[in-house]
Amino acid sequence: MIIEIIKMAFQALVSSKVRSFLSMLGIIIGVCTVIVVFAIGQGAEKDIADQYKNLSVNTIMVMGSMGGGMPGQAATSSKISEDDAEAILDKSSYITTAAAIVQTSATVIYDDAESSPSLIGVNEAFFDISNLNIEYGRIFTEDENTESSSLIILGSTAAEDLFGTASMSVIGEVVTINNKKLQIIGIMEENDSSSTMLDYDSSVFVPYNYAKEKLMSGGGRENVRIMALVDDVDNIDLAIDEVTDILRAEHGLSSWDDDDFSVMDAGSMVEAAQSSASTITMLLTLVAIVVLIVSGIGIMNVMFVTVAERIKEIGIAKAIGGTQQEILGQFLSESVMLSMIGGILGVITGQVALMIIDQMNLISVVSSFEGIAIGFGFSVVVGIFFGFYPALKASRLDPVDALRSE
Repeated sequence: MIIEIIKMAFQALVSSKVRSFLSMLGIIIGVCTVIVVFAIGQGAEKDIADQYKNLSVNTIMVMGSMGGGMPGQAATSSKISEDDAEAILDKSSYITTAAAIVQTSATVIYDDAESSPSLIGVNEAFFDISNLNIEYGRIFTEDENTESSSLIILGSTAAEDLFGTASMSVIGEVVTINNKKLQIIGIMEENDSSSTMLDYDSSVFVPYNYAKEKLMSGGGRENVRIMALVDDVDNIDLAIDEVTDILRAEHGLSSWDDDDFSVMDAGSMVEAAQSSASTITMLLTLVAIVVLIVSGIGIMNVMFVTVAERIKEIGIAKAIGGTQQEILGQFLSESVMLSMIGGILGVITGQVALMIIDQMNLISVVSSFEGIAIGFGFSVVVGIFFGFYPALKASRLDPVDALRSE
């Protein structure tokens, strides 16, 4: 009997193709929207994970900021430097490794090729803290940094921009920056991530001392920061407080002076970014759910019209022995079938939309089963919820009154 009810429900939907499609249209759009929204949210979380994958949860960052003195005094600029990194390493009981980083823009020339990557001055400890790997060649030694050796390491993209390839053949070549000749000693493994606004693949790395002394004007365009590793994740807050005290003392700040630097931990940065992405995903999902609810109201209206048009059919069915449950089942089946077919078409439309978005590189998207399950599941719930009352009304019609209706 259940199969017969489903067949009758399907035949009723097919007999009014245009009405059925228009009823499903809201479901299709709603389910498609849910799938796309979840994919965008997953893509955002993946981008965040890639962006910070080179920072462990034990990493803290020290960056320069503007700090004001006494009321009426001018703000003082940050003086973050390698000396601060050494002071942190010497005086902190929680920091195991610290490295100063200086960043600026640069023009790198090789023969007729020219590129404008970020130039980053680092020491050997930086590569350990950032978990960056060398694919070809080697990194700087401590002596080479101390002696301000004219050496350079290229990010994979930077190497391809200059030489058309990131391979061993590039090692030993000489490039020019600000009329200074630098020998290439290494090429970074493709990282496909960035951290604290540093795109490692598109950057070039030189010894910190050489960068400060030979390649930077000192006019304030360079951006200096410190990366440090805390001995234990449980000591992050203690380390931040301790580093703050050390730097205030190093910078000679009085008790009334604001910090001329900021200290952040990687875990908080990742958590804040992921929280923002999750909030946006939730808001967009709520919008998609509202679309599904509106489409459910449309299904209810269509079912009310269907019941009104088929009153005599209901009367005949009851007159020949049709039970209230069977009539309820038939009309409820039509509603659920509308929403299920709409849900399936919505899933297909959503997947096609994701393929188009991915091909056009409009935004990072990652298809997820969760989005499909929630979109399709909610479409079925909408069909049951909004189809139940019209079906119940049809099942309760008096057969005599139904047969007398015009």
